[in-house]
Amino acid sequence: MVMTYNLSDGLDLILLGLTDTPDAQAPMFLIFLIIYLLTVLGNLVIVTVICMNPELHSPMYFFICNLSFLDIAYSSVTQPKLLSILITGPSAISFPACITQLYVFMSLACTEFVSLTAMAYDRYVAICKPLHYMVLMKRRVCIQLAIICWVVGFLDPLAHTVVISRLPFCKPPVLNHFYCDLSQLLSLSCVDKLFIEIMTYVVGSVVALPAFLLTLVSYVFIISTILNISSSSGRHKAFSTCTSHLTVVTLFYGTVLVMHMRPSSQNLLKQDKPLSVLYTAVTPMMNPLIYSFRNKDVKKALRKHTSKKKYV
Repeated sequence: MVMTYNLSDGLDLILLGLTDTPDAQAPMFLIFLIIYLLTVLGNLVIVTVICMNPELHSPMYFFICNLSFLDIAYSSVTQPKLLSILITGPSAISFPACITQLYVFMSLACTEFVSLTAMAYDRYVAICKPLHYMVLMKRRVCIQLAIICWVVGFLDPLAHTVVISRLPFCKPPVLNHFYCDLSQLLSLSCVDKLFIEIMTYVVGSVVALPAFLLTLVSYVFIISTILNISSSSGRHKAFSTCTSHLTVVTLFYGTVLVMHMRPSSQNLLKQDKPLSVLYTAVTPMMNPLIYSFRNKDVKKALRKHTSKKKYV
C-alpha cells in the first residue's frame, strides 16, 4: 500500500540545492552572494537614479524602473534560500512555504512577461508613432499598464497553484533543486499528472503566448519602420533603443519557455538547474547593465550625482 501525504499533514520538503559536493559549496556561495548583491544594488541604483532625475521621468524609464523593482523581488524569492543551502547543506522547507514560494515565483515570472510586452509597446509607439508618443504614453496610461501587468501576473497562476497544493504525494518529500520548482513538485505526486501538465500549458499560454505574440508584432512594425528611415544615423539611433530590450526578451523568454512549457517526463535535472540559475539569478543581474548602464542618459545622471558628492 502506498502511503500518501498532502499539504495539511505538516511535513517538510527537503531542498537538496545545486550541488552535493562539499568542496564546491563555499566557492558557489561566494559567487551567488556576489550575483545577488550586484542584482539588488544594481537595480536599486537604477530605481534611485530614475526617481531622482526629472529628465528621466519618461515612459521608457518608468517601465525600466518597474522592471528593476520586479527583478529585485524576482531574485529575492529564490536566492536567499539558495545561499542558505550552500552554507548549511540540504534545507527543509514547509509545504505552505513551498507553495507560497511557487506561487510568488510564478506570479513574478508572469508579471515580467507582461511588463516586457508593455515595454515593447512603448518602443513601438516611440518609433512608429513618434508624433503621438506623449499622448498615447502619458503618465496615467503608463501607470495603468504597470498595474495591469502586476494584477495579471498575480491572478494567472492562482488557480494553478491551488490545484497543485491539493495534490496527494506518495514519493519521499525531497526536491533535487534549490527552490520549489513546479516540475519537481509534480514528480512527487502519485496521481496521473496529465491534467496538471495540460493546465500548465493552458495557464502558461494565457499570459506567455499573447505576451510573446504582441512583442513579436511590435518588433515587426518597429524593424519595418527603422528600415524605412533614410538616415543611417537615424536608423542606428532607433536600433540602439531596441537592442537592449530584445536581448532581455530573448534571454528571459528562451529559458523560461524551455523550462516550463514541456512535459515533466522530459525534464532533465542536470539541465534544469543551470537553466534555473540563468533566469533566476543571472538575468536579473544583467538587466541593469543591458538596459541602463549602457544608456547615455542614465550614465550622465550617474556622473552628475557622483560629481555632486565629490564637492559636498
